[in-house]
Amino acid sequence: MAELIPIPSPGAPLVYGDAGDPAVVVLHDWYGRLPWLAPYAEALAQRGGFRVIVPDLYDGVATVDAAQAETLMDQLDRDFARAAVVAELDAARAAGSPRAGIVGFSLGGGLALQVAQSGEVDAAVAYYATLPSSQHGIIPCPVLLQFAESDDWPETGTPEAFVSRLRENGTPVTQHGYAGTVHGFANASIPAPTDTRAAALAFARTTTFLESHLAD
Repeated sequence: MAELIPIPSPGAPLVYGDAGDPAVVVLHDWYGRLPWLAPYAEALAQRGGFRVIVPDLYDGVATVDAAQAETLMDQLDRDFARAAVVAELDAARAAGSPRAGIVGFSLGGGLALQVAQSGEVDAAVAYYATLPSSQHGIIPCPVLLQFAESDDWPETGTPEAFVSRLRENGTPVTQHGYAGTVHGFANASIPAPTDTRAAALAFARTTTFLESHLAD
């Protein structure tokens, strides 16, 4: 198994943009906070005018090995992770951010949707993530879902089932699928699934969606 990769600023969030701008928390996938997230977050801050915060949910390490990523994900205390995200949102609001959004990838996408259920954000974006019926409550804010063409889903967590439940509960939801892509297509630190064109389009849609719901 590959060695774990130490990351910059272990345990602390990466932060881009100015205090007082609308806040966006970005949550990494099961590989951890790999290098690709820094330019993603910086571009989001610059183009959208956001205060972007990227927490480290794995306490200072990341990996490029799928088996090791699964182990890290299984070891994650998700209740603690969600509480840490809410604390970042609270801190951003205390620093003057009038609105807040959240973006998550895979593991982070599921966490983002769960945080959104608690009413902590004004908009949520999830890449290749849903919630199964056992974890799904009402999400009171607009949601953008970005799906790969090829992915694996639990029976009650398929995109069709999840989107249907969102709409039944009155959640404004927008979804996009990306032809020819697989799970993880936006993670530029893992070459095999990366699709640069799809990732760029998904990023543009994410920025536009967040601007429409978070900008003054």
